[in-house]
Amino acid sequence: MKTSLKKLALAVAIGSSFGGLSTYASAAAFALQEQSASGLGNAFAGGAAEGADAASMFANPATLSLRKSAQTIGAMHIATPSMTFRNERSQPAFNQPLGNDGGDSGFTNLFGNFYVAAPINDRWAAGLGIGTPFGLATDYNNSWAGRYLALRSEVKTVNVNPAVSFKATEKLSLGIGVNWQYLHALFTSAANYSAAIGSAAQTAAAAGVLPSGMVPAIIDATSGLDSITNVKGHNNAWGWNAGLLYEFDSATRIGLSYRSEIRHKVNGTVKFDHPSLANVPTALAPIVGGLADNVNNVLHDGKIHADITLPQTANLSFFRQVSPKLDVMADIQWTGWSSIKELTFIRNEGSVLQNTPEWFKNTWRVSVGGNYRFDERWLMRAGVAFDQSPVRDDYRTPRLPDADRYWVSVGGQYTFNKQMRFDVGFAYLFAKNAPIRDNGGNSQTYGMLDGHYDNYATVASMQFTYTF
Repeated sequence: MKTSLKKLALAVAIGSSFGGLSTYASAAAFALQEQSASGLGNAFAGGAAEGADAASMFANPATLSLRKSAQTIGAMHIATPSMTFRNERSQPAFNQPLGNDGGDSGFTNLFGNFYVAAPINDRWAAGLGIGTPFGLATDYNNSWAGRYLALRSEVKTVNVNPAVSFKATEKLSLGIGVNWQYLHALFTSAANYSAAIGSAAQTAAAAGVLPSGMVPAIIDATSGLDSITNVKGHNNAWGWNAGLLYEFDSATRIGLSYRSEIRHKVNGTVKFDHPSLANVPTALAPIVGGLADNVNNVLHDGKIHADITLPQTANLSFFRQVSPKLDVMADIQWTGWSSIKELTFIRNEGSVLQNTPEWFKNTWRVSVGGNYRFDERWLMRAGVAFDQSPVRDDYRTPRLPDADRYWVSVGGQYTFNKQMRFDVGFAYLFAKNAPIRDNGGNSQTYGMLDGHYDNYATVASMQFTYTF
């Protein structure tokens, strides 16, 4: 037992550098399946049952019981999502030009995972996983048609998951883990400063403070003005996961696993970068300056908070070694995305800064895959999957222009010796056209973004495994 614990500690020291590589990438909604290169090659089919290496503990902590000696894994992934808006019938916001299509809002991301696992005795095993279970990244240029709805969106998570397994019988293993999760969020957008000035002028005229005849001149003199809104926040929270693994025989097993919701209470700030009024005619400058002061009092910097509940998941997996050369596997995953109904940022003094209805639906993901061993050194993987999106057509936003997608994955493994293995994986994800019609609840302020998105993504992964 002491030897196993020493090996576990050494494995942590070797592999911990990979944990710092976790950043973010875009995936179905903003959950990331990419937790290992070995799993990517099969489209993560059979993830809760195969137990190919220590990385399987993310899908099912009970698979730790399959480890016969200490093992550490470092994995890196490069994801390149493409999300391109195609305008059809978009309309400009009040006193603003329409703008362009925004370019490709996806961009290349690098992220990673680290795992270590070891048997403690003939019944108990322990492990630690560090990775990125959720992430989001979209970025548009500042002059695009949907700038009042979204410019840059980032959600980064780092999840630390220690776990243990217990071999209850020769056939049944149980596993449980705890999860500490850090979340950082950043959302930027333009604010229609011209509409705010125009509204302030109309309100002043209605109150008799400003001659109504001056309103058109003020609106004309302040057209095309935008503020930039920057909302960011962070939090850390706790959750748990559990699973079981049943081995019918040495070649056939099933796995069942569950990961809990994690409820984040995000605290952060909102900051506004207001435009210059240098081009306003001299005769109107004092009046417009006074109106701008009123607008700035509303669009002011301050502290904000939001509640975000990241969803629970459940997996059922099957694995069978058909022959010494061939394995087959399958997986079905349920995700409780209905925990996300609205994204609401509230100023700490109590007023609502922004509210975006989401109304996500619960989803299913199904995958099948296989392994083929050419010899003792070379193994090939392949898999396909259907990944349902939680985004409803009526509530799609440019921050997350997601749609149902399909996976085609391939991968391979080269075994150097009994201690060292190297895995690679590649997946191409293609999605249905994603229609969007979004005015943020007010076409005067936000305009109307009307069109569709063409979406696809590629993911390439590599992984080094060392067994002690």
